[in-house]
Amino acid sequence: MSYRVKLIAGLIGTAFLCIFIGGLSQSISSGFAGFTGGLPFMIIAIVVCGMAVYDFWDECVRKK
Repeated sequence: MSYRVKLIAGLIGTAFLCIFIGGLSQSISSGFAGFTGGLPFMIIAIVVCGMAVYDFWDECVRKK
């Protein structure tokens, strides 16, 4: 794939993943579990989104 296609596809995919996981985390925290019950999932969601952004940067942005 060309650099531009890889960059656009990676950005869209990473953005969708982070938006989905962020919404899921917000839903769990504001729902039945409450903030303290949703806190472990929120921490996991932040770590997963951070890893996804790093992988996007490593695969698509960084010049090798």
